[in-house]
Amino acid sequence: MVDHHPSASGFCRDCLSEQAADNRRCRACGSPRLLRHPELNKLTLAHIDCDAFYASIEKRDNPELADKPVIIGGGKRGVVSTACYIARIHGVRSAMPMFKALEACPQAIVIKPNMEKYVTVGRQVRTLMQELTPLVQPLSIDEAFLELKGTERLHHAAAALTLARFARRIENEIGITVSVGLSYCKFLAKVASDLQKPRGFSVIGEEEALSFLSEKPVTLIWGVGKAFATTLERDGIRTIGQLQTMEEADLMRRYGTMGQRLFRLSRGKDDRQVEINGEAKSVSAETTFNDDLCDYDQLIVHLRRLSEKVSARLRKSEIAGQTVVLKLKTADFKTRTRNRRLEDPTQLADRIFQTGMQLLDRETDGTKFRLIGIGVSDLGDPALADPPDLVDRNASRRAAAEAAMNILRDKFGKASVETGYTFGKGRRDR
Repeated sequence: MVDHHPSASGFCRDCLSEQAADNRRCRACGSPRLLRHPELNKLTLAHIDCDAFYASIEKRDNPELADKPVIIGGGKRGVVSTACYIARIHGVRSAMPMFKALEACPQAIVIKPNMEKYVTVGRQVRTLMQELTPLVQPLSIDEAFLELKGTERLHHAAAALTLARFARRIENEIGITVSVGLSYCKFLAKVASDLQKPRGFSVIGEEEALSFLSEKPVTLIWGVGKAFATTLERDGIRTIGQLQTMEEADLMRRYGTMGQRLFRLSRGKDDRQVEINGEAKSVSAETTFNDDLCDYDQLIVHLRRLSEKVSARLRKSEIAGQTVVLKLKTADFKTRTRNRRLEDPTQLADRIFQTGMQLLDRETDGTKFRLIGIGVSDLGDPALADPPDLVDRNASRRAAAEAAMNILRDKFGKASVETGYTFGKGRRDR
């Protein structure tokens, strides 16, 4: 990754003015944030990632939090959704149990997630991305791949300068920051966006890919987690450079299809294209309990509310799902997932809930759970969802009742109508 290549010209990331190869600071505004790279004007594939997204939004909305460590997450038994960079300096990380995060940073301010607000901001960012190029592939609420090839005439600039303008626009109009990774393939664009967070803009060119990767740990490669990294280390492989010396056939013989991925990505070979159909593959909701639960009757109260939340999200997004997925996390942090494919896609809370109950029934054997979640995958056309049930007439009546409840909730609020499963049971779901 080259930011200040001595023989390359570039531009200032703050005022966007052109810079000569020998400038150390911008001659127009004095900023040291100069971007240079020999391949700067020919690379077009980018990964954009919002910086500490949830925490940044909360700091934007409450300036008093600007210089304080902020953690977004649930109660003391929950987990960290995200943490600002001040909290990260103290060792706080996403998905860390909240009690450990507060041990690491006891002075942190903990804020409960406001997903409705975060989704709204995510859509604002997405809209500005789509003004750059129609080839936007979202990976999550706050990150996406973009392909800007062919947009030079539209924006009167190379992709790098267009992306720098975009990053500045996000700061000025939305009030948060993003980091940009620019390269020739998805793998290295994603790697680049992580190099200089926050407010980063890093470039990895094709000519330098092998040398850049050679000294990096094997865990940089997608799919190499702790367990597989242990396997590789047992075989004497710790760096990507070691993989670069090995034959594809040998790697595949040792590690199967993963061996082919190791061979290709270790050499910076990744021919996947940016796809505009990269929307979410599932819709789900989950909650962490204040106290571990093992009783079926207590668990289904949460299951019902979460099913209603998933149903509302499906209807709002105008999609349906055909596979119901139950998620449970035991008191010792072990995760169980169970799923069942339906005959037809659904948007109905009742079908999601009834299926979830059947899956849950097999798991309530006295095990204590700290978390429950429900969701749907295999997303598709809502026009195919929930045809009339000619066998189970009660299902049709429940569907009609649910439609009436949704009308009332849309008009008078979510708490205006409840089922017998949840009425009077308190509201603790996030």
